[in-house]
Amino acid sequence: MVQLQPSSQSEVIYPDSDGKPMADNTKQFRWIVTIKENLEWLFADDPNVFIAGDLLWYPVEGNNKTCQAPDAMVVFGRPKGDRGSYKQWQEDNIPPQVVFEILSPGNTRAEMNRKLLFYDRFDVEEYYLYDPDQNELSGWLRTESFLDVIDTIDGWISPRLKIRFDLSSSQLQIFYPDGTQFLTYTEIAQRAEQAEQRAEAAEQRAEQERQRAEQAEARAAILAERLRAMGIEPDSE
Repeated sequence: MVQLQPSSQSEVIYPDSDGKPMADNTKQFRWIVTIKENLEWLFADDPNVFIAGDLLWYPVEGNNKTCQAPDAMVVFGRPKGDRGSYKQWQEDNIPPQVVFEILSPGNTRAEMNRKLLFYDRFDVEEYYLYDPDQNELSGWLRTESFLDVIDTIDGWISPRLKIRFDLSSSQLQIFYPDGTQFLTYTEIAQRAEQAEQRAEAAEQRAEQERQRAEQAEARAAILAERLRAMGIEPDSE
C-alpha cells in the first residue's frame, strides 16, 4: 500500500472575504457604490483599467495576513474581469494606484491610520478619504517615496483619474473630466426616464406634424380635383 507523504509546505489560502460588512450604514454604502460605478463608467472603454469595490488586496505572496479591502480601487494596466481577490503577484505586481475610503461612525482613528500606513507602504499613488457625515474630504498624493497630504483638496483634480472634487455644497460633488457630475443610481435612472420621456414627446410631435402634412396634402388634392371638375386647371396662371 502506497502512503501519501504530507506536503513539506502547506498551501497558503487567501480568503476572498475578511468577514467585515461592506458598509455600516446606507449613506456609506451609497457613496461606495456611487464612486465605484461612476469610475466604471469613466473607464468603460479602456480594457486595461480594473476597478473594484470592497475587494481584498493581497500585496505579498505567501502572506495572507497582510491585506486590505479598499471601498473602491483603481488599477491601471490590468484587464477588467471578475476576481475573488486581488493577488498582486498574479497581476504583474501592479498595486492599485488610486484608492477610496468612505468613513463611517464605526471606523476608529487607529483603524484609519493603519489603512493610511498600508497604502503608503504598498505604493498607492493617490488615497482619498471622505466623511459624508461631516462633508470632509482628505487626500494624499505620492511624492517621491511616500504619501503626502494634499493641502488644498477643494477643487483638486486627480492626476490619475482627471476627476475634480468640489466641497462647496452640503456634500461632496465629483465631476468627470468633461464637467458632468457623478450621479447616484437613482439620479441616473431619473435622468434616463426624463430623457426617454422627452424622446417620446419629440416622436409624438413628429408624428403629429407628419399627419398634419398628409391631411393638408389630401385637402389640396381634393380642392384641385374640384377645380378641374369646374374646368379650371389648378396649376394654370
